[in-house]
Amino acid sequence: MAGRTTGRTPTLEDVARVAGVSRATVSRVVNGIRNVDQDIQEAVRRAIEKTGYAPNRAARSLVTRRAGAVALVVSGAGGHVFGDPFFGRVADGVVDFLRGHGVHPLLMLADTDAARDDILAHLREGGTDGALLVSTHPDDLLTSMVAVAGLPAVVFARTLQRLSYVDVENEVGGALAARHLLSRGCRNLATISGPLDVRTSNERLAGFRVEAGETPTVAGNFTVASGEEAMTTLLAGHPNVDGVFAANDLMAQGALAVLQSTGRSVPTDVAVVGFDDSSAALACRPKLTTVRQPVEDMGAAMAELLLARIQDPSLPPASRIFEPQLVIRDSA
Repeated sequence: MAGRTTGRTPTLEDVARVAGVSRATVSRVVNGIRNVDQDIQEAVRRAIEKTGYAPNRAARSLVTRRAGAVALVVSGAGGHVFGDPFFGRVADGVVDFLRGHGVHPLLMLADTDAARDDILAHLREGGTDGALLVSTHPDDLLTSMVAVAGLPAVVFARTLQRLSYVDVENEVGGALAARHLLSRGCRNLATISGPLDVRTSNERLAGFRVEAGETPTVAGNFTVASGEEAMTTLLAGHPNVDGVFAANDLMAQGALAVLQSTGRSVPTDVAVVGFDDSSAALACRPKLTTVRQPVEDMGAAMAELLLARIQDPSLPPASRIFEPQLVIRDSA
């Protein structure tokens, strides 16, 4: 292509020569400085395409004072982060959004006090421009550490800290599950909640009980194994249960396995509803009726809020709340 240099890496000077502007003007365009005429910006972009120039990220960082990357921090998930489809869906939404803005995500796991200290130091030193915090406990120690440090951050799920967040209407979702089970004629309902020290778990349980009243409840920890244990406990104390709401799909998957192993037909004998609409819902047999939270959209919204905060640090904390949706399949 005409204008491309041969045998060496194109430079700012090459772009300036092709665009007919100064090197300083090219630098302002490349680094996103706004006080450049629109026609000149377009001429520089055409020259970049002609020359094949690729901005040096390290050099750009010296000018913009930005790393061009954000931390996607998963806190408190232990060894479950790669086995739980929820976290993968959050990452998908984040990556898809950031890809269109030239920003790269850096996955970081905060499972110990030392890891949290390292992550906080990394953020303070400018290793990334901000953090997307995903935790089983939205008000965990790292969230408060980031808030106190005044670092740009967005949290998945409501938080008491002065930080932006995204969430789903969890109580509405619990109510959707209860109404669906009741509409099927289920009268002996039970619930498998998440940990009761987690706000999300309590909100889903509260929404369910608004419609169904007080129901036998056993807490799990959002894993398949905990769903199996909880369902076993429920059947021991309440053998006539005919409808179960599990606070996520993995626990519902565990509940299904126990029901089937004890000779109960799903949904004829016991109907089961989960929460999330993750890949686990489709892997279940029968396929799982569940309450969908749009996790990919929520991840993208986190990234959008964070980039806005990085661009304008004076912005106040903001929130995006999403509506859940009942997805009816074969289990209820």
